[in-house]
Amino acid sequence: MTDFKRMYKEKLVTPEVAAEVIKSGDNVDYGWCVSTNVAVDKALAKRMPSLTDVNIRGGILLWVPEIFKIDHPEKHFVWNSWHSSGIERKMIDKGLGFYAPIRYSEVPRYYRDGAAKVDVAIMQVTPMDEAGYFNFSVSPSHSAAVCDVAKHIIVEVNDKLPVCLGGFEHHIHVSKVDMIVEGDNPEPAILSGAKPSEVDMKVAELIVEELHDGCCIQLGIGAMPSAVGALIAKSDLKDLSVHSEMYVDGFLEMAKAGKITGKNKAINRGRQTFTFAAGSKELYEYLDNNPEIMAAPVDYVNDIRVVSQIDNFVSINNAVDIDLFGQVNAESVGPRHISGAGGQLDFVLGAYLSKGGKTFICLSSTYKTKDGKLKSRIRPTLADGSIVTDTRSNVQYVVTEFGKVNLKGLSSWERAKALISIAHPDFREELMEAAKKMGIWKEGETI
Repeated sequence: MTDFKRMYKEKLVTPEVAAEVIKSGDNVDYGWCVSTNVAVDKALAKRMPSLTDVNIRGGILLWVPEIFKIDHPEKHFVWNSWHSSGIERKMIDKGLGFYAPIRYSEVPRYYRDGAAKVDVAIMQVTPMDEAGYFNFSVSPSHSAAVCDVAKHIIVEVNDKLPVCLGGFEHHIHVSKVDMIVEGDNPEPAILSGAKPSEVDMKVAELIVEELHDGCCIQLGIGAMPSAVGALIAKSDLKDLSVHSEMYVDGFLEMAKAGKITGKNKAINRGRQTFTFAAGSKELYEYLDNNPEIMAAPVDYVNDIRVVSQIDNFVSINNAVDIDLFGQVNAESVGPRHISGAGGQLDFVLGAYLSKGGKTFICLSSTYKTKDGKLKSRIRPTLADGSIVTDTRSNVQYVVTEFGKVNLKGLSSWERAKALISIAHPDFREELMEAAKKMGIWKEGETI
C-alpha cells in the first residue's frame, strides 16, 4: 500500500513557499466561501507588491483577505467574484474587483471547458484521512473542477473544518496535490443571519401554508428564507426532504425539530443534499461526519434535470425588486452590483418541472432610501441597469407581506393586476396608472 503519510510529508511546505508559486499574470483560484484560503493569503499579501496582473477568482467572502490590505491593491491584482457577499460588494464599489455573471450549475464546466483558466488553486480542506483524501468540507461546489484543470494545487489543512460526507467530487487525493500547507487552523467563518422582521415572518407564513408533508425544500440566503425554516420547525409538517444549493441554519432548525427524514425523495433518499454551506458553529458541528448529509458538486445539485426528479420540490428565494411584467431582479440596484445570480434560476426552472413542485420569489413590498423615503419594490419597469435574474416566463409565485400570486398562465394585464394587488397600498394607484400607460391594463379594471 502506498505510504500516504510519507507523501504528505514530502509535499508539506510553509505558506511562504506556497505563495512563491504565484507569478505575475497568473490566474489564481482562492477557494469558495468558508473554504477561502487563509495562510497562503497572508503570505501572498507580502509577496503581492512585487507582482502585477494577477487574476484571482473566488466568491461569498466572509472576511477581508489580506491581499486587499496592501497599498494600492488594484495595481497588482483584480478580484473576480462568482457571487458577491457584502465584503465583495464594497470591493467592487471601490473598483477593486468585478462580478462574473454565472448560472451556478454551469460553473464546473466553465473550468473544464477552459473558459476559466487556473494556474494556481488554493483552498482550505480537512486533514487527510487514512485513504489519503482531503475533504472539501462545506465547499464541494466547483472545487473538483478547479483542481482538474489547475497547473498547481495547494491545499491548506484546517482541522476545525467539518468533514462533509458526499457521493462524489467531495474530496481530493494527496497524490493529486502539489503542496500542502498547515496553517493556524482558524475556526470556520460564521455567517450570521439577519433577524427576521415582522414583514419577513408574514411572507414566511404565506409560503409555509402552501407546503405539505413530504415536500423537498430549497432555501436561498437571507432573512425571509431563514424565517421559512424557523416556521417549518414550529409547524406540524413532517417527512420533509432537503436538496439545496446552500445549507443554512434554517435547515438545522428543521432537522433539530425532527421535520426532515427524506424518506419521500426519489433520489438520494434519506440524505440532505447541498453544494456548499455557511452558518453558525452549531451548523458546522451538525454537518461533521453526518451520514445523513450529502455534499456534492453544483453541476449535480443545481442541475434542473436532477431537481425535476424530486416530486413536490419547493424553491424559496429572495429578490431585490420585480416589475409589472414579472421580471425579477435579484442581483443589483440599477447598475450597482449587489450579489449575483447564483442558482436562483436553476431552482426556479427545476422546481417547476418537478411533479407538484412550486417556486416562490419573496420580497418585502417596500424599502426605505437613505433619506427615509418609502419606495416600492414592485415597479412599473426595472430601473435602468437592473439585471433580470429570472425572466417573466419563468416566474411562478411572488410573495410580499400583502399576499401571494401565481403568475404562470397569466396575460400581461393579469400579471400587472396580480402584482399590484400585493404591492403596498400606498403605491397601487400609481402602479395601475403606469400599467395603463404601458398598455398592460384592461380598460375598466380596478384594484
